[in-house]
Amino acid sequence: MTNSHLWQGEFIDDAEAGRRLAGLPELAGRVLGRPLPTDVVLGACAAVGRDLADPASALYGRLAGLLPADEAAVTLAELAAALTRQALERKLRRELGGLRPERLTRPDARETVYEAWAPVGLLVHIAPGNAAAVAPLSVVEGLLAGNLNVLKTSRNDSALAAELLAALGAADPAGLIAERIVVLGFPSSRREWLQALCGPADAIAVWGGEDAVTAVTELAPPGCRMVEWGHRISFAYLTREAAADDRVLDALAEDVCRFEQQACSSPQVVYLDTEGTRDVEGAESGESGELFAFAERFAERLAKVSGARQAPVPGRAEQAEITTVEQLARLEQHLGLTRVFAAHDGSWRVLADTRPALDASPLHRSVRIKPLPRQAVTATLRPMRRYLQTAAVGGGRSDVAELSRALFAAGVTRVTPVGSMLDGYEGEPHDGVYALQRYSRRVTVRAAEPGFRTVACLDDLIAAPALPPAPAAPLLGKEGVQRALATLEARHTHLYFRSGGSSGAPALSVFTCDDYDNQMRAAADGLLTAGFDPARDRAANLFYCGGMYGSFISFFSILERLNATQVPMAAGPDHAVVAEALVTHAVDTVFGMPSYLWQLFHAEGERLRGYGGIRKVFYGGEHFTSEQRRVLTEEFGVEVIRSAAYGSTDLGPLGYQCTESAGSVHHVLTDLHTLEVLDPREDRPVPPGEPGRLVFTSRARAGQRLERYEIGDLGRAVAGPCGCGSHVPRIELLGRYGDVVRVGTYFINYRSIVRAAEEGLGYHGEVQVLVASGAGRERLTVRLDEEYAGGDLRAAREVITGEVAELAAAEQEGLLEVVVEAVAREGFVRTATSGKLRTVVDLRG
Repeated sequence: MTNSHLWQGEFIDDAEAGRRLAGLPELAGRVLGRPLPTDVVLGACAAVGRDLADPASALYGRLAGLLPADEAAVTLAELAAALTRQALERKLRRELGGLRPERLTRPDARETVYEAWAPVGLLVHIAPGNAAAVAPLSVVEGLLAGNLNVLKTSRNDSALAAELLAALGAADPAGLIAERIVVLGFPSSRREWLQALCGPADAIAVWGGEDAVTAVTELAPPGCRMVEWGHRISFAYLTREAAADDRVLDALAEDVCRFEQQACSSPQVVYLDTEGTRDVEGAESGESGELFAFAERFAERLAKVSGARQAPVPGRAEQAEITTVEQLARLEQHLGLTRVFAAHDGSWRVLADTRPALDASPLHRSVRIKPLPRQAVTATLRPMRRYLQTAAVGGGRSDVAELSRALFAAGVTRVTPVGSMLDGYEGEPHDGVYALQRYSRRVTVRAAEPGFRTVACLDDLIAAPALPPAPAAPLLGKEGVQRALATLEARHTHLYFRSGGSSGAPALSVFTCDDYDNQMRAAADGLLTAGFDPARDRAANLFYCGGMYGSFISFFSILERLNATQVPMAAGPDHAVVAEALVTHAVDTVFGMPSYLWQLFHAEGERLRGYGGIRKVFYGGEHFTSEQRRVLTEEFGVEVIRSAAYGSTDLGPLGYQCTESAGSVHHVLTDLHTLEVLDPREDRPVPPGEPGRLVFTSRARAGQRLERYEIGDLGRAVAGPCGCGSHVPRIELLGRYGDVVRVGTYFINYRSIVRAAEEGLGYHGEVQVLVASGAGRERLTVRLDEEYAGGDLRAAREVITGEVAELAAAEQEGLLEVVVEAVAREGFVRTATSGKLRTVVDLRG
């Protein structure tokens, strides 16, 4: 193949690769100056993974042609599973603590100290020649850490890694991934190229034995981080009970036959727990007999399992080593030290040896059987600690617990059940370390207070986030979400919530625990930006609790993640009890729904005015009217009235206010979602700044992934920089679809009625609109709180119809009857779960 190298998305020949190698240090300086969001890597990997899982895809066919026929399906399935979003998100959470580890955020919200995982820089991967999936997956790990990755493969290796990584780069239209990948295929004897790679490296990941690692280390510059993935030895350890169980032996034989013991986690030795078999002089009379008898039984089980799996023929050098080891063992049989059991066709062999010291096997279904009393496990194995990896323990629960500790002390990094030594799990460490941490650096910024108290993430002060485009998918409504829940896998159903039902029947939403935690951490950062100070504020959580409603639970979690002081009262009917708790515990910040907080401040007005300690009010769901804000500020001394979060039960937190946000303007939580603003009547984007339907795509959610979900809200993008210094996009919320009701052939906006009451009547209570059928014409009733409505409701009706032109026109045409009535506060219709005011109640069936 002439163009055998991949350089930033382009296949090039040897001559061009040699020219470009000289500029590798300068390339690193250019590329590493541009951040690579993990979200971009996750999206590209997911796209490629889907192709690898589809045998009909062009990529599958191309890569399958580069692999031996008997390995293609297994290798591509392994790659497809490793590249799923779920697997990589789990890896990020396990190894780097979250889905956006590259962002400079505050690990302790009480301090203005910022930490992040940064790329180590130029990361060189020296790939092994015996594991096709290892090289590209190592580069994927390097990409997740944000590095510039240079992969060296052998000249004799297939082009699998280069082709797969080229497809990964092509899956990112921004080109951020492609510019971070270089794949060079050449022999290690080409010293000048190897030196050109290793000389400017910040870290080198190398697979191979001691000689290979030493050769690369000699080329590494001072301070270069060496990440050694060297050869490892794995073994099984069986108690007497496990050794007597044929099912255990069959499972162990399966581990031996899988991959012909070529994997680091394949068993090369089986240790038998011979505790108590030695006589008082230490002779081995009982031990050797037990050992040889077990070896013979295991040979029978291995013969059965091996017979069902065709064994490939070892190479000439490998066969020579197998023959040498087996013949030496046969010679030592005369000394009583060994016993050999082998297949007539040479397809397998069991070598029993009375000496417990760990010896490597010649592989290809060659197993050593040795005695090892459990009290001697650590001392016997520790001399080989640099090479130990996996130990499969066969025994009871207490045996596994006891032996695991002894094996870890000896140097083992991984303990598994017998029969699953070669199996792993998403996020599992490799050789005792997390690869992503080895490919990253932990960086910190300590900023001066008080200017940074409301800055949750330093990256937001630099530039707008680079977000993937919305998916090419149909719009999703609430009914579609509810239908999809019927097929949601059980592993994704950890937390169940119901919506408040303020805009219809309550809907069910389901989250994984990881999804919930990720959302609460994002919302916590938003609350910092809104002006909540966990180091100084004393908060009372007065949201509604129970009935699967999520507001109280969510804000408990948010405040907990901020290390904040909180009094978790929840909204209770006895306002006196709540007010007493606020005063007793010196609460200065309250969280809750505006309707409940408004009731509380007025029911306990005298006490709370006398206390005068409430300085901050953070609300959710509804909004305070301008008149309500005036009363809270002037009469109760509240200094901050701000949205605690913009969100929904099904999508979770969607936005947050900053200290410069006014009215219903929010920053979008771009760590979690991509937002589209679509025309109210057509499925197309509106011009910048024009109002439209808000459509969200949830990107950071493993289970119930909502793509292009119509939340039911109206809004518009807010252009220009924000006064807080953040470049995160902003939206102004303009109400819900349900705020606009068609009555008397006209579209009436609830907000226009509220505005008329506030501006025309000086009214500052709650407003509710009821719509009902009537004899010949429909009826629209405006409900006002009797405490603030005043006595002349006829005059109030005239003001409202005079301010809202659609009402006046519908009345004039005889299509509508408008009524204004005053009711007690408890007479308003509210949702049962959240206590939210139902702004528009349609009684027309």
